[in-house]
Amino acid sequence: MAEIIQRDGTWTFDGDSLRIVPGRDKSVSLLRKTLGELSVPVQALAGISFEHGKKSGRLRLRLRDGADPLSQATGGQLSDGDDPYQLAVEPDRFGVAEYLVDEVRNARLLEQVPSGGCDGYLLAGPSVPLSVTAGDGTASFDGEHIRLEWKWNTEDAKSAAGTRSLELGDIAAVEWQPSAGLENGYLRFTIKRSPTKAPPKYDPNSIELYGFRKDPLMALVAAAVQARLPHPAAPALAPAPAPDADARATLAPPATDTGGDDHDALLRRLRELGELHQSGILTDDEFTTAKQAVLKRL
Repeated sequence: MAEIIQRDGTWTFDGDSLRIVPGRDKSVSLLRKTLGELSVPVQALAGISFEHGKKSGRLRLRLRDGADPLSQATGGQLSDGDDPYQLAVEPDRFGVAEYLVDEVRNARLLEQVPSGGCDGYLLAGPSVPLSVTAGDGTASFDGEHIRLEWKWNTEDAKSAAGTRSLELGDIAAVEWQPSAGLENGYLRFTIKRSPTKAPPKYDPNSIELYGFRKDPLMALVAAAVQARLPHPAAPALAPAPAPDADARATLAPPATDTGGDDHDALLRRLRELGELHQSGILTDDEFTTAKQAVLKRL
């Protein structure tokens, strides 16, 4: 086992997973303290490195693409201080940091961990329920529903829509963007069949972020939602193939008149043909031909 204990946090590697515990020092970011302890399986690791510095060093983990919903939601845009996969190391612990790096690298080699992406999340993401107030609103998520409530500083055009309640099944994507320079950040939910290009300031499905202390916590909401959306690498469900001409032919009744068909059965057949037509299995011409064949028997 390899372990390094610092004011910034503690990393412990047991050969199978890396346990990350944020430090209690006042310099540790609010995001990392709120996120809490993490257990990163070796299968999720793409690499690890240690960077020497004059006053301190820094351990950095590199996760495989698609292994972690937090990394997926933030797109590598977390600051060094907010990134839970980094650890500030004091000079007297440089040797310990290098030993931990060697242990993790050796474990990856022994486990033959691929460096390519994952087709499913290997980390669970932030726990729910979760509620964060920052920027111009509050975002809450209970695992199934997202609730957006507005503050006094919300733009009138957006607050007029009132509190928003979004079903997880209606979410096509979630995006978190930190503020940068004079540009505000945002947390945005893209709704299926209702995409918008409205700026977050006016979008009722977005919370605008101004760069204050609690803004990074919105990344946790984004990650919790991301963890419950279909994985980006998961294969899309293919549409059902349209029936070929032979299959369609079996849907239509034979052209010959049997003369003995039951009246109620013919009415049921008409209803069935109507349902097949509405679902798109029968074309307009096919439906008309089949319907006329049934009507001739009535």
